[in-house]
Amino acid sequence: MMAGMVSEETRTTMSTPSVRTPAASAPPAPAARTWPLRMLVLGIVLAALNLRPAITSLGALLEEVRDGLGMSGGVAGLLTSVPPLCFAVFGVTAPRLARRFGPGAVVCAGMAAITAGLLLRPYVGGTAGFLAASALALMGIAVSNVLMPVIVKRHFPDRVGSMTGLYSMALALGTAGAAAVTVPVTEALGGRWQSGLAVWAGLAAVAVVPWTPFVRRGQRDAGPAGEAAARDARSSGGGPARADRSVGDASAPMDRPVDRAPATEHHPAAVRITRSRTAWALAVFFGLQATAAYITMGWMAQIFRDAGVPAGTAGLLLAVTMVMGVPLAFVIPRVAARLPRQGPIVLVLSACGLAGYAGLYLAPAAGAWAWALLLGVANCAFPLALTMVGMRARTGAGVAQLSAFAQSTGYLISIPGPLLVGLLYQSSGGWGVPLALMAGLMVPQTVVGILAGRDRTVEDEAAR
Repeated sequence: MMAGMVSEETRTTMSTPSVRTPAASAPPAPAARTWPLRMLVLGIVLAALNLRPAITSLGALLEEVRDGLGMSGGVAGLLTSVPPLCFAVFGVTAPRLARRFGPGAVVCAGMAAITAGLLLRPYVGGTAGFLAASALALMGIAVSNVLMPVIVKRHFPDRVGSMTGLYSMALALGTAGAAAVTVPVTEALGGRWQSGLAVWAGLAAVAVVPWTPFVRRGQRDAGPAGEAAARDARSSGGGPARADRSVGDASAPMDRPVDRAPATEHHPAAVRITRSRTAWALAVFFGLQATAAYITMGWMAQIFRDAGVPAGTAGLLLAVTMVMGVPLAFVIPRVAARLPRQGPIVLVLSACGLAGYAGLYLAPAAGAWAWALLLGVANCAFPLALTMVGMRARTGAGVAQLSAFAQSTGYLISIPGPLLVGLLYQSSGGWGVPLALMAGLMVPQTVVGILAGRDRTVEDEAAR
């Protein structure tokens, strides 16, 4: 699949005219273009695989971690709220870091932070240390979350749906894999939850490797000269500095947008993103779907365990929910990219979510596999939201702004959800009230999802 996308994108690149200086008039050899493009696709896939194991591996062992660290239900709820908090706080810094160092360098540093955080958090001792190390890993996830749509838009502008699907599919695979195998791996390593959590640092370390070439490329184009060029471009209304590269050329500096237009073309100033109703609708939609996702990742296994399902089976049920995103995360972005409005997809996903929550309330153990499947379909609102980020802005700079705004604002919205579920569970002594809350949140999620799926761009709305 990766090779097919690369060859297809290479054909698009070689057929697109571009503006070049006399010294760079001769196009690079196909092999010189194809190798970095393949490395970029590999890096995107490996990075996506590492964007959720830090969370779902903890969800599978939450009861053991609670007992080992002496956490109450409220503190455990706080722990499940840390991911969206970190994503909101650190995600907003991603565009500035990308302009300074290059997106590839920032993603590489993010993978290194995930590695260090996952390796340290089981062994630092105490709840505070566990939270701090988790925050380090989540910081790396946050900046990578924001920059993935930007990298896809810049380097695969004619394959946004396909590449977003590939990235979302890998993300879902990593999410499901961590949920499914964390408990068996923990048992195989002696039954200590510390070992079961730390093992995921190895996968993150592998993801550092394909991004290292882009660190060197980002360093060459960053620094005072790169910042001055970016300032000059912005002062002339051109956004980030341009590159004389053709579409899809992954050998272009990764802190520069890839563009078809000639260098003399006028470019709009930065989008006043907060003036766009679509941007706000997308941010709220992102926040509500993230609320549902992190409640699911943090508490779903515990819901099944409290219903009498064995721990290993509960982990597998969580994995089934997550693995539904593997095929659907590839299909949904491709379908969404062909539709002018994404509201019908939002309605289908919401209906599945409501049915899943109703099943968890009425018969959590008897219909466990069916509820896991339905909630897995509902969780595919995430790749849909990523696809809409790429579709609701016309330019790479607009996508960067919209991605940072929607994700940071959305994750801020999602922070109270997992914490509130933990508090409601502790105070009510059961899952009825938390499940009613989760089902109720699907209603506003549906409404803002339909609004975000309308056929319009944030640049047009912000200019009014």
